[in-house]
Amino acid sequence: MDDINEEIENEGGIWALEQKIDQPMDEEAGRLKNMYREKKFSVILLLRLAFQSLGVVYGDLGTSPLYVFYNTFPKGIDDPEDVVGALSLIIYSLTLVPLIKYVFIVCRANDNGQGGTFALYSLLCRHAKVNTIPNQHRTDEELTTYSRNTIYKQSFAAKTKRWLEAHAFKKNALLILVLVGTCMVIGDGILTPAISVLSASGGIKINHPGMSNDIVVLVAVIILLGLFSLQHYGPDKVGWLFAPIVLLWFLLIGGIGIFNICKHDKGVLRAFSPLYIFHYFKRRGIHGWISLGGIMLSITGTEALFADLAHFPVSAIQLAFTVVVFPCLLLAYCGQAAYLMKNKEHVYDAFYRSIPDRIYWPMFIVATLAAIVASQATILATYSIIKQANALGCFPRVKVVHTSKKFLGQIYVPDINWILMVLCIAVTVGFKNQSQIGNAYGTAVVVVMVVTTFLMTFVMLLVWRCHWILVLIFSGLSLLIECTYFSSVLFKLNQGGWVPLVIAGVFLLVMYIWHYGTVKRYEFEMHSKISMAWILGLGPSLGLVRVPGIGLVYTELASGVPHIFSHLITNLPAIHSVVVFVCVKYLPVYTVPEDERFLVKRIGPKNYHMFRCVARYGYKDVHKKDDEFEKELFDNLYLFIRLESMMEGCSDSEDYSIIYGSAQHTANENDTLLSVGNSIVGVSSSHTEVDEMEFVISCRGAGVVHIMGNTVVTARKGSRFYKRIAIDYIYAFLRKVCREHSAIFNVPHETLLNVGQVFYV
Repeated sequence: MDDINEEIENEGGIWALEQKIDQPMDEEAGRLKNMYREKKFSVILLLRLAFQSLGVVYGDLGTSPLYVFYNTFPKGIDDPEDVVGALSLIIYSLTLVPLIKYVFIVCRANDNGQGGTFALYSLLCRHAKVNTIPNQHRTDEELTTYSRNTIYKQSFAAKTKRWLEAHAFKKNALLILVLVGTCMVIGDGILTPAISVLSASGGIKINHPGMSNDIVVLVAVIILLGLFSLQHYGPDKVGWLFAPIVLLWFLLIGGIGIFNICKHDKGVLRAFSPLYIFHYFKRRGIHGWISLGGIMLSITGTEALFADLAHFPVSAIQLAFTVVVFPCLLLAYCGQAAYLMKNKEHVYDAFYRSIPDRIYWPMFIVATLAAIVASQATILATYSIIKQANALGCFPRVKVVHTSKKFLGQIYVPDINWILMVLCIAVTVGFKNQSQIGNAYGTAVVVVMVVTTFLMTFVMLLVWRCHWILVLIFSGLSLLIECTYFSSVLFKLNQGGWVPLVIAGVFLLVMYIWHYGTVKRYEFEMHSKISMAWILGLGPSLGLVRVPGIGLVYTELASGVPHIFSHLITNLPAIHSVVVFVCVKYLPVYTVPEDERFLVKRIGPKNYHMFRCVARYGYKDVHKKDDEFEKELFDNLYLFIRLESMMEGCSDSEDYSIIYGSAQHTANENDTLLSVGNSIVGVSSSHTEVDEMEFVISCRGAGVVHIMGNTVVTARKGSRFYKRIAIDYIYAFLRKVCREHSAIFNVPHETLLNVGQVFYV
């Protein structure tokens, strides 16, 4: 019993009270922990989910045949045997990277079904203390979605954990690695629509060789304008069409591939022998090495496959890839290679040239639709990763609109949408051809893959606890392939490869400075928070007039009284009868169940009427509108008051002790003594639970005011020049253009009170 009391003293609040009243059995608790992971699907449902995943996950990967051979041989084909060597490289690239690495290994490293670089980072944050904002509490680890494995002290995983946690620069290096991967995914969101739509639009030139390339670019721009302009409707209304379109696309390119193999050259099937890769490099030398940048485009969309994992179970994605996507892509590339063996001069538009005349225009329409679907999937993945970055304090606050009531993952970010549109059209108009866009695209994709490999190394050690030899084999082989591709991409930096680096550099600067400013602001609040002794010294009235009503004081601190409160009560002659400190924080989990969202505890004696409420969200959760949030907050506050009263009356002894939060009650029949720190204050026990409940309800009826800090963050005098530039100019500008806290929380202006203050960091 002493252990339970000690645990409750450390954890506190409504969670602790409920746990003491009703403690689940270990077996039942374990089953509850796994309810988000142990989902079994019937065969029919699995087939249906695999079919639907085609439209969301595989659009980008599926449209690669539009431009791979053109980017591999931008100066034409000298020897037909080079086509066989290139095909052999494509076959083994598809086998080793998308099939083996991603579909069967990386996809298993999901965060309760969520994929992407931030999902891997969240896994690591739960298994090691690498989060740069230390706002987590022990009770957060008790969430049903906070799955975490036990690490034994003498294991290799424990050594890795200690190594990561030892120095702050390692945590920052890991964060920068994640941000680099995130920025490159944003680059994908710009380049995928550009290259996919431009490649598909190029089909109109086949029957009109004299047509200017500017016409093709104009058609692509019109399609892109329509695509981005319709994003605010969301894919919900037309999403049911995506899977049939992509399935039709795969069946058509697979069927055309079989047709071309039979008609032109069955000998290309010898490319399944890796020996032809050796002959290819021996024959072409440095030019063969440089051509790997084009070969790598055959596996673009693989990272989007992992990022879009949230919508479908891993088994459905594996089924769709192995049964439909992989064989159809192999047939498509083999068919194009067979056609090029006889028509090597058509390498610039090999895809459309290899289509039989009778189905050319239907195929052109399907190709355009498939390119739009591929672009849509990448744009949605960009929105999703921006929201995750926003939730984890790594991106300025932006408006997030949920376009579907059924699927929470379908969101629309207006500001990001227009930025993507402008940059995408600028890239399309600026380059005007697939080759340079392809070079840029390849750079972005290979960097994301390298980042994923490094993160997977830590996941395999800390989360899966694999033997270090297996981790070394996986990381070594992955980096060997990816660094080989990366070395090839470096040759094309001056031919378009610089574009994603510049885009990623700008986004990385914005994200890191925003995160840096957020961390410094949090540290300032932590160091300047008020001691409870000072609050208790003011007395129940806090030295002011307590007026009817409830004041919700928003703070980023999950413990302690924030500096904003002392600033408020020293400058105003009155304060509300009930004060609730509200902390809205995001945890490294994908969701927090509704019934576990709020933590409530009391601050000080009962007649102070001060509470703390911590609202916890995952990076996929929706922050509800103010009315619903406020109602849930007060429901949990009322529940806390009732449970607290029950615990005080649960003993038939005259002397008993209840410990919760930082307060210890020792009661007898006359009064209650509340101990906080070293201060002891006598409190009359005449306030019953009913009286306090009625008091809080009446105060709520008198009005609720939302009190928020309108802070100005500035660098201290004597700070280094780069810190002054980062904080006083870039961070200050980002805070001006980003959304206010009141807009994020949907607080009505008539109930909002902003408290100005300056933070020197």
